[in-house]
Amino acid sequence: MTAHAESRIVSWHANPSKPRFVPPPGAVDAHCHVFGPMAQFPFSAKAKYLPEDAGPDKLFALRDHLGFTRNVIVQASCHGTDNAATLDAIARSNGMARGVAVVDPAISEEDLHAMHAGGIRGIRFNFLKRLVDDAPKDKFLEVAQRLPRGWHVVIYFEADILEELRPFMDAIPVPLVIDHMGRPDVRQGPDGPDMKAFRALLDGRADIHFKATCPDRLDAIKEGGMGDPWNDFARSVAPLVADYSDRAIWGTDWPHPNMETEIPDDGHLVDMIPRIAPTPELQRKLLIDNPMRLYWAD
Repeated sequence: MTAHAESRIVSWHANPSKPRFVPPPGAVDAHCHVFGPMAQFPFSAKAKYLPEDAGPDKLFALRDHLGFTRNVIVQASCHGTDNAATLDAIARSNGMARGVAVVDPAISEEDLHAMHAGGIRGIRFNFLKRLVDDAPKDKFLEVAQRLPRGWHVVIYFEADILEELRPFMDAIPVPLVIDHMGRPDVRQGPDGPDMKAFRALLDGRADIHFKATCPDRLDAIKEGGMGDPWNDFARSVAPLVADYSDRAIWGTDWPHPNMETEIPDDGHLVDMIPRIAPTPELQRKLLIDNPMRLYWAD
């Protein structure tokens, strides 16, 4: 059954709490999405889930509620390679948003540069089988060689295929950003095999950033974790942020696409920040310096 034969999904908290942690002025939510509105921006016929509308007005209201200044809007898989909703949200942000696109590998140079003018600064390759049917590495490598100057590649995968992907990632000629640290099993702790493998990846290339994000996915009760307040996540991720402080970025993942676990309170997600970045210096790098260098260098 396709997503379009199913009822639409609400995946975000209706009344997120006000976080206790106050982000520093200029803080960037560097991983979030928009859905639709469907009447204006239809979802892909290949979408694996069909969400309720969560457009830029809701996103920017949440940004203000949580105390952030900027957003990096990542193309959601439910919109496929039609980036119109993401570009529209960036255009409505008054310069306070940039984006990451999902593209057909055959995209033209002209269209890539038009996306750059629209605020896109990277493309995303998704290797989660539950979200995409095809991930052609050869075609991904070809388009990665044609990106506008200053762009990077975002890669989303699960920890069990990290070693399989290493040659592919090594061949990508632009900087990399790893979504959600490659989804390690945080129950293993900071010295577990998943984190050791991820550290080896970071040690192999100095131009890899990572998103210290999604405790709600990585420390979920359904996945064997303890759930909110996500103590295993905090214990496992804080040393990674400390050791690679110039390469960590953070985001809410709102509106939490295709959630298979309890919908998180976004205020609680923000309160994770001082647990993984306990000093003002680490917080500034995580929330301002690193994402600004990636997305607002120009």
